[in-house]
Amino acid sequence: MPRILAIDYGLKRTGLAVTDPLQIIASPLDTVATHQLMDFLKNYTQQEEVEVFVVGQPKQADNTASEIAPHVEGFVKRLGVQFPDTPIHRVDERFTSRMAQQTLIAGGMKKKDRQDKANVDKVSAAIILQSFMESRANSEVRTQRSE
Repeated sequence: MPRILAIDYGLKRTGLAVTDPLQIIASPLDTVATHQLMDFLKNYTQQEEVEVFVVGQPKQADNTASEIAPHVEGFVKRLGVQFPDTPIHRVDERFTSRMAQQTLIAGGMKKKDRQDKANVDKVSAAIILQSFMESRANSEVRTQRSE
């Protein structure tokens, strides 16, 4: 079964997370320099089949687009051109960085390692991916109940 790959896009670096082949568990994958992101994704998709890309949609607390939103939109367009047969889903990414910090603390990571933004970015991507997987599962349950 193909994987689902989540992307927490940033101007300098981008966090990535991926499911296991059975699409049960979301795990941090890597953090890459954003200017190397497309090359990374091309290489990754040659090695692993990816069913869906999930991209974090940056919003402010009041639900308006954040400053980085136009950059993310440009990336999503480039992603669609590069991978025309792979669907792209968007997931609200508000508070994922804060949640990632809390996850790292709860996991016992040392303060020095928690301050490494690369760790926060890939855990944020895993939270985005988990959110997508949960919403998809909830949607399937609602569909089954209405039938």
